[in-house]
Amino acid sequence: AVVSTPSTCMNNEVTIEELDKNLRATIKMAVDNEQKLDELSRKLGVQEAELKRGLERAELAEKNLKGIEEELELVGENMKQLEKSAEKALEREEKLVEKIFSLQSKFKVTEARFEYGEMNITKLNQRIDDIEDEIYREKLKVKKCSDELDDTFEDMIANY
Repeated sequence: AVVSTPSTCMNNEVTIEELDKNLRATIKMAVDNEQKLDELSRKLGVQEAELKRGLERAELAEKNLKGIEEELELVGENMKQLEKSAEKALEREEKLVEKIFSLQSKFKVTEARFEYGEMNITKLNQRIDDIEDEIYREKLKVKKCSDELDDTFEDMIANY
């Protein structure tokens, strides 16, 4: 029984080293995921700003179109020129609407990726907690083993 105790301690130390290495790798992975999350959040902010600008431009295009229609009623001689301007404004508006839909789609994808990243971070934090608990339990085992070894040596010194 005394011979196997150092072997058990050695195995426990190896296990603790492996768990510690796993903990460091998991923490690095969590930090990397947090950096990715920050980058995705930044990209999301940029896309939201682009969407806002697109909406503002669409509103501006609508205002321009209304202004052009009013000018069309006031100035009958420039009718053909104003019709061309209105057509161009409609094309711009359509392009802006398409861009808005594209940005909304990208926003939804980014939001899903953001939520996925958050979910991964939560899982990694749980894994870190589990590994820390496991390390703590292994340290208690090593402490118990060390205490038993000390008791054995003290017993040997006292009796032999």
